[in-house]
Amino acid sequence: MLRCCFGASPTKADRTASGNCNLSAAAGGAILIDAEDWSYSYTLNIAGYSRTKELLETGKCARSTPFIVGGHVWAVRYYPNGYKDAADFASIFLVLVDSTGAKDVKAKCTFSVLDKAGVPVPSFTRTYTSACTFTGKGSSWGYPEFINKADFEGSPHLIDDCFTIRCDVTVLKEIRTEEITKCSKQFVVVPRSNLCQQLAGLLNSMDGADVTFHVGEEKFLAHRSVLAARSSVFKAELLGSMMENAGDPVEIKDMESDVFKSLLHFIYTDDSPSEMACEDAVMAGHLLVAADRYDVERLKLICEEKLCKHIDSNTVATSLALAEQHSCPGLKEACFEFLASPSNFEAMVASDGYEHLKSSCPSILKELIARFLPAELKAAKDIIVKF
Repeated sequence: MLRCCFGASPTKADRTASGNCNLSAAAGGAILIDAEDWSYSYTLNIAGYSRTKELLETGKCARSTPFIVGGHVWAVRYYPNGYKDAADFASIFLVLVDSTGAKDVKAKCTFSVLDKAGVPVPSFTRTYTSACTFTGKGSSWGYPEFINKADFEGSPHLIDDCFTIRCDVTVLKEIRTEEITKCSKQFVVVPRSNLCQQLAGLLNSMDGADVTFHVGEEKFLAHRSVLAARSSVFKAELLGSMMENAGDPVEIKDMESDVFKSLLHFIYTDDSPSEMACEDAVMAGHLLVAADRYDVERLKLICEEKLCKHIDSNTVATSLALAEQHSCPGLKEACFEFLASPSNFEAMVASDGYEHLKSSCPSILKELIARFLPAELKAAKDIIVKF
């Protein structure tokens, strides 16, 4: 990081008779320029190029799984039949899925088709050297005329109806200023906040608890003010018009007691409950449903992340249904990436959770087929016939 300091030099009044600076603070400032930007390369494998062209008309796209660069969440959108008026081309865009609170994000991007050795093909590489400004969630930048389809289909880089695109992203770090106050001694040390530890102690002791929950055969005590501050749903139920008799117990239906206990633990401590320390995917699924029900967004994302790490042929159908029913785009994309393999897809169809997925979320299977699966896959053909 390059630090350029600026500020006034000590005046004569700031010096002692001997010419040395005294102990008073000297204020100034600094321009901070980080030495290196954040860079990442993401590869997008297009399997079934011809089938994808048939299923996705002009203006329709397939989206990659999300990836993180510079603390922000990104994805790639691929339009096999072009974006808007670019029907003779395949289009591609980099999308800022979540800016994590930043107003503007500056990034550079290069899109390249890779040859069979994994090397970018110059004739199918597009780059823009100037930084592009992404102005918030959902903003995008890219090339409507990325690949001329006629030229590409006659090239040696479309192998067995498949090819790979690499997206090289560089997120520029901010140039920022900060005030510098330099003292020869530090007279006061401010400790770190221990609010979470204090609330954890309150959860254990339940001093001042003013609401009782009945979950199955178990009872739980809690504090209305804590729950209302952490969950808009609890706030409406405990402090709003829905709570007619403030002293009555609150019955929680359709939830196991251990799941509700874990939910309370997170609300008070902002920490993953012990039941999930062992990477229990089943508990993560139940807790994701509870977090979505009570609008505890951070816990929902923690559970979603854990489920993304436990996807296999036995769990993917259940995870995909959860993702669709509870609006979890990251988990949905992780499942789609797993199912892009024909063998994984066929194993999922044979799993216990497949029938539930088919009956509860039939549209998700159509989307999966349209985005990834080649027409010759027998399992996909069978599903298309059934729909």
